[in-house]
Amino acid sequence: MIYSMTGFATTTRETPLGSFSLELRSVNNRFLDIQFRMPDDFRKLEPAMRECLTSQLSRGKVECRLSYASPVNMDDGQQLDQVLLEKLLQLDQTIRTRHPAAQPLSVAEILNWPGMMGNDLASDEALSQTCLEQLQSTLDELKSSRTREGLKLQTLLLERTQQMRQLMQDAAPRIPALLAAFEEKLRTRIEEALGALEEDRIRQEITLFAGKIDVDEELSRLHTHLDEVDRILKKGGVVGKRLDFMMQELNREANTLGSKSADLEISRISMELKVLIEQMREQVQNIE
Repeated sequence: MIYSMTGFATTTRETPLGSFSLELRSVNNRFLDIQFRMPDDFRKLEPAMRECLTSQLSRGKVECRLSYASPVNMDDGQQLDQVLLEKLLQLDQTIRTRHPAAQPLSVAEILNWPGMMGNDLASDEALSQTCLEQLQSTLDELKSSRTREGLKLQTLLLERTQQMRQLMQDAAPRIPALLAAFEEKLRTRIEEALGALEEDRIRQEITLFAGKIDVDEELSRLHTHLDEVDRILKKGGVVGKRLDFMMQELNREANTLGSKSADLEISRISMELKVLIEQMREQVQNIE
């Protein structure tokens, strides 16, 4: 299986700690580039979140957006922690007994005391754990999205390599026909010019012409490169950079094939090959 660098996933989770919404978007990039958009209160989680993403993704520009809404207020049923409130009031009384100048706790200070609003579950540790769990869940969806897209790319690329093989198969028989036509034309011209045939001269000219138009080596290398592309695609994994290199090699041989062409049909085949290679190269840019 090969994986696309393009994907999207979003999840929303309602918990006693509040409402979490997490979104992951990824597009192609030469390396792995992760950017976070989240409330400042969650910035301390960034190293752990980054570690989670880098351990499971290899390439791509990834944007992680986290939104958080705190639990409902007291009007919606939230209750004071009576036990904690009693302890806090006792401590407040003890301190003011020993230090009369101390100011009593205000209502706002009491309400904002950690855990006072029945929010003891919403400790930093609990919030962090919930957030990281949701990140993993969202990441699983993103990876599934990238896998589905990768399967489409794999199918498309294999179709293109098959089309290229067919074009190369059409090109191979053109060379003997070109040599036969050249020999016949050469014999006619020499006989018209000299009134007789010079076999040595004819063989020499044919040899030179054959060397100029011989594309067997280019076709052979194209076949070898296509075999390697097929092998890489079927093996799968993180293969984007390797496939990109193979596209360069294929394009080099297709260009050479066109430059040695002495036939309109082979020129057309060379052009068709380059079009297919360019289509493949564009798709390879999206592969992890």
